[in-house]
Amino acid sequence: MAFGGIGVIIAILLIFFYLVYEVIPLFQAPSVDRIAVYPAPGEGNTLLYALDEQAEIAVRYTDRGEVFFFDAKHGGLIRRESLELSGDVRISSLSPGEPLSGIVAFGLSNGRVKLVKHRFVVSYPNDVRAIKPELRTLFEDQELRLFEEGIPVRKIAVQSSAERTTLVGWSKDTPISLLRLEREESFLSGESTQKRSFHQINSLLESVSHLLLDQDQRMLYIADRQGLLLRYAIGPGGHIEFDQQAQVVKAGEGLTSLAFLSGDISLLAGGSKGKITQWFLVKDRENRRELTRIREFDSQQSAITKIVSEYSRKGFLAADASGRVGIYHTTAHRTLLVPQVSALGLHSLGVSPRADAFIAEDSSGKTHFSSIHNEHPEISWSSLWEKVWYENYSEPDYIWQSSAATNDFEPKFSLTPLSFGTLKAAIYAMLVATPLSILGAVYTAYFMAPRLRQVVKPSIEVMEALPTVILGFLAGLWLAPALEYYLPGLVIALAMFPAGLLLFAYSWQFVPAALRIKVPDGWQPVLLLPVVGFLGWFSFALSIPVEQWLFNGDIRAWLSNDLGIPFDQRNSIVVGVAMGLAVIPPIFSITEDAVFSVPKHLTVGSLALGATTWQTMTRVVILTASPGIFSALMIGLGRAVGETMIVLMATGNTPVMDFSIFQGMRTLAANIAVEMPESEVASTHYRVLFLAALVLFVFTFIFNTLAEIVRHRLRRRYSSL
Repeated sequence: MAFGGIGVIIAILLIFFYLVYEVIPLFQAPSVDRIAVYPAPGEGNTLLYALDEQAEIAVRYTDRGEVFFFDAKHGGLIRRESLELSGDVRISSLSPGEPLSGIVAFGLSNGRVKLVKHRFVVSYPNDVRAIKPELRTLFEDQELRLFEEGIPVRKIAVQSSAERTTLVGWSKDTPISLLRLEREESFLSGESTQKRSFHQINSLLESVSHLLLDQDQRMLYIADRQGLLLRYAIGPGGHIEFDQQAQVVKAGEGLTSLAFLSGDISLLAGGSKGKITQWFLVKDRENRRELTRIREFDSQQSAITKIVSEYSRKGFLAADASGRVGIYHTTAHRTLLVPQVSALGLHSLGVSPRADAFIAEDSSGKTHFSSIHNEHPEISWSSLWEKVWYENYSEPDYIWQSSAATNDFEPKFSLTPLSFGTLKAAIYAMLVATPLSILGAVYTAYFMAPRLRQVVKPSIEVMEALPTVILGFLAGLWLAPALEYYLPGLVIALAMFPAGLLLFAYSWQFVPAALRIKVPDGWQPVLLLPVVGFLGWFSFALSIPVEQWLFNGDIRAWLSNDLGIPFDQRNSIVVGVAMGLAVIPPIFSITEDAVFSVPKHLTVGSLALGATTWQTMTRVVILTASPGIFSALMIGLGRAVGETMIVLMATGNTPVMDFSIFQGMRTLAANIAVEMPESEVASTHYRVLFLAALVLFVFTFIFNTLAEIVRHRLRRRYSSL
């Protein structure tokens, strides 16, 4: 036995250490390693930096209309491209489109726009990776004009998709201009034609410092240096309408940088004092969408000169005038790192698509290239356990939603609703199982006839061998629809059973003694079987008439419409009944053994001293057996907490925080079973599932430890009886 016990302890420790091993990377601090510093390749002032996916080749756009592709690690020039500009035409502005598209718009001094697209073609000649940079001009055969000849495009925004391309420009003392090119394809002939539309609207700002167009080409944001931001809605035909305004920096602080977070739902506003705020649209009580300040980052003290967002995560990098680059994550509300990149201020910044490297340029023209080790920025105490204000949500909430069909999805890894669901399922299961199993075990061990006990006890213990997947299957496919259909009958049964059984017990004393004597002591429960069957049938027979009479034939609609209580078919009632049936056998068996094992001399002595059978049971037997009864309850609770298949099949697996008996839940165990097969190995999602397993492990360990402490105290206290 000692060898077996030691083996169990070793196995539990190995499981614990393996879970910790998988979880530790979630909380490792990020780091930045400087790779190289070199002069910026080419001439002119830098307007934009970008990196390829492998962070091996960088591209630099300048105000001379030149594009340089170079080795990011060493600065060696790979390729040089130049825009074809006629006469004295100059570059007056530049704006990139959606980062993955590689599209860049040049605003020219003659009111026109040049659109180019860079890309990195990866091939494997002789099984060796080769990356070839390319640059091509879009709409070469068309004139893209936003303003009249001689009016420069001082600010520009661009977005392009397969269906349409939108250009928006601003120049001083002129209206905001929008040019939209839409491709229309004939349903009959399959031929495609291009539709051009041009719209103008007077700017409400005297000067525009920032101009942003979202990737869906539906919203336009313009802002001035004082931080006044205006939002415009763009209709299907390209028509612009003013929507609302907001002050995105505090009074006395200038707006120095403005950028979209990945997905273009949130805005990031950087100020002259180093603060960065996140804003997005939130619905108010009147269902109007208002631009709302969500959170603030204040780890940098100098003016924010450039903000770039990670391509596929809700993180961003911010360069400032003191030469530092801050690395942040919005959902986790976490400042990951703020390294000193240069002794001089930074004015240009670019991040790789995988967010594993960045390139920055300081005021002296030196280019700084660094790698980033930042695997799991989404995880923080607040993102796991506190309410988080997610994009498109009206208020902070606890949400678990680990995946979606879009790359712009904001992962939601709150373990709070899963832990809540685990406790909720266990509580409802124990509410069903505890009275039935404890009271049934006490009666079986102390009052029931020995021959009847020899039938009842093994029958209930055999139930423990029933696979929980069968119980879950029956609960999901039969019990849940049945309880939904007979919901009033269930409520009637809760009142009918106690009243009917008490009435039968009261009536039994009026039965003639000659008949009562024929029923041996301890066999009375057999008489209750037909009574229980009749009460159950009668309760559910009344279900439909009562529903028609009191609830107009639909109690679910009455709950939802009149009481505002949502009703799910697979709810806590189903879980309580199904898991209760699974938990009853171990609690019953251990409790019955504990009660039956109470020494007979204690009961005989109590009866000999004049105590009644009931007094002996409540004041002697129960107290003596209390350590065993408590152990049975803790084992049952552990079984309920760790149950997987029943809650997986019978709850609807909705991670909501609601104690309503008409709502479902999702537990930690069920969540692991559902999502682990589909999670990417070593990803944040994968490791958070291991963290959920560790939480479940620690939770059960603490409960079992406390239970063992209480059990020993009970044993010491009542061992002298």
